[in-house]
Amino acid sequence: MLTSKFTLPALVLVVAFANLLSGCDSDSGETQTPIIPEEVNEQPEAEPETDEEESAEEETPTAAMFRIGLLPDTQGGTDSEGQAHVSLHPMAEVLKHQEALGVDLVIALGDLTDHGSEIEFAEWRSIADGYAEQGIEFLPVMGNHETSYAYTVEWIDNMRDFIPADAVHMPGYEWVNYYVVRENVLVVGLAYYNLPIAFEWIKQVVYEHQENVDHIVVASHDGLIGAKYGQTREQIVEGTKDDNWVYQVQPQIREFFADHDVIYVQGHEHQYQRSIISAKTALNTLPSSSTPAGGNYRMDVYTQIIAGNASYKGYEFRYGERDLVQMIVSQKNATYSSGSEAYDVNSSILTFEGPRVDYVSYFAPHTAKSNDASYAFDADWKLGDHFSRTTNRCETVIYPDAIPEGTRSALVLQPEYRTNECLAPQGGYAKLMGGRNQTFNRTDTRTRDMGFTPGLSRAESLNDLMRLAYQWLYQYHENWTPNLNSPLRAAPDYDNDELIIPETTIDLKEHVTLSWLAATDETASDILIVSGTQNQTGVYQDDYGVLKDIQADSGLPMSRPDGGEKPPVTLPETASQSWDLSTAVSDRYVLDFTGPESADESLILSMRAGTEWLPLAEPMCVVEASWQDSFLDSAPERVAGCEEQPLVGIDPAAPNQWWAVLQQDAELALVARPL
Repeated sequence: MLTSKFTLPALVLVVAFANLLSGCDSDSGETQTPIIPEEVNEQPEAEPETDEEESAEEETPTAAMFRIGLLPDTQGGTDSEGQAHVSLHPMAEVLKHQEALGVDLVIALGDLTDHGSEIEFAEWRSIADGYAEQGIEFLPVMGNHETSYAYTVEWIDNMRDFIPADAVHMPGYEWVNYYVVRENVLVVGLAYYNLPIAFEWIKQVVYEHQENVDHIVVASHDGLIGAKYGQTREQIVEGTKDDNWVYQVQPQIREFFADHDVIYVQGHEHQYQRSIISAKTALNTLPSSSTPAGGNYRMDVYTQIIAGNASYKGYEFRYGERDLVQMIVSQKNATYSSGSEAYDVNSSILTFEGPRVDYVSYFAPHTAKSNDASYAFDADWKLGDHFSRTTNRCETVIYPDAIPEGTRSALVLQPEYRTNECLAPQGGYAKLMGGRNQTFNRTDTRTRDMGFTPGLSRAESLNDLMRLAYQWLYQYHENWTPNLNSPLRAAPDYDNDELIIPETTIDLKEHVTLSWLAATDETASDILIVSGTQNQTGVYQDDYGVLKDIQADSGLPMSRPDGGEKPPVTLPETASQSWDLSTAVSDRYVLDFTGPESADESLILSMRAGTEWLPLAEPMCVVEASWQDSFLDSAPERVAGCEEQPLVGIDPAAPNQWWAVLQQDAELALVARPL
């Protein structure tokens, strides 16, 4: 159950007109990669009071599983005769993949078409209709390539067949802004540029349903913070004077989404990116923990997913990380230009089950440029991103172990796997106690500029434009507020009266979560999910998606806080330097798992492998000693035959207190020792 911590003229014309008409196979690895749950976990049934009497408590209902697929932009461009088309080959592969993985609902994230024409909608429906007839729901949201051509008749005529009959529409914005509730998930769909317009309505919807939903997904074509675009840059920093429809609500949207743990999904950017957006600023976003009275609490952030590409065009990485409010966890683009040898098609799936959400995102390179039959391809899907977490969690951001020596930590600049205690529901806790993030991805951006027009723009001068950029997008570099991407993220060019956003090199972060699920019949403790340690492999790409070598190639000039270039790094031997996360091995980290006080020598720390619970290490291999930091460099002696097993120990003075050195995401619990 959710708890809270504490007009656009062009589209108005479109909506006014609309109101007049008011209707897989995958290479995802085995134990090192997440498993999309196939069965619903059952809660233990209450024992009857006597043989004759029924229990006064009702049987706990099982949590239903609900899967949402994300379909990125499918616009296909125009042919030699000027006729626009839908990118049928990538779209067909995405929906085939998602149907094979059992999705219940597909969110089409805008720019379904290029020109919003009758021919394009017929092409789109030629694929989507078949899946709808099989029972898959669609939630289409209107993109800029639908709104800019203003073919509202075509949108409503075609999309009213897909928008669910029980969808609740925003008054005055019917068929473009609406929501549904499925199981315990609230899903809100918004048209392009409608997030600020719909914000008050979204709040009302959330307050109305917060007692019966655990998860909120907000879907739109674009968002506040982008990779290439983003309403903050377009409508605030480079916005029009006194045009405050985004300016006046942007901080409130970030705060509300963070308070309610929103997963925000969008298209528009033709590249894949996952990041966390802070309600305050990135450097003031404290890692989460617990309090004796209040229990666990989350970071003051929400998750943003830019879902990638299903079209015949790709975008380079332009303005980079908006490091004032954004921390990028995953970034991959393939432009089929400037040395990039292919596009990517992306397929992402959110699976909800009770308080839990599992996310997987796949990519497949392809070289299709049109719907010609010669370009047809069978997608070779690879796992590109994933996370698993619950609503009861603690979380932190682990920065790469490439922070220049002497940099002030500024609350979050932490390359070590260390957290405070995260409390288990039925007693005990977990925390991270050591290890460093030495395996990380790196990406370049390209130089871009921003401009202003005195009397028209919000910015009245070049210095004013620079002020806005640092107030809303980029971290101003000082010793006490270091910017790890550059000492000068926005540079005034006084000769040309432009603000330059220089190219730079960005090291990606890890969003690590410790989540709890209630104990099952198979476990003697609550279940801990560790996620976020196994998302990067040491890949380095340039702004167009061309691979570089992080161990040999330096970063771009001015990419270090001291004005130099980021140097090459030495990766651990386990780093695969592959985009395919089925090859990923996390850096060694230390976990403290303390069970409830009732835990004793009859139990052993175990990890879930598929549907089984297997001891992390055989009983004879468990070290009887409290954890010492020196164990990371010099492991204590164990009996012969234990060398290949994880280093696991138990405090001899506390039989409920375990520690382990791990190199993967994991689900852990105390279970009965094998006989």
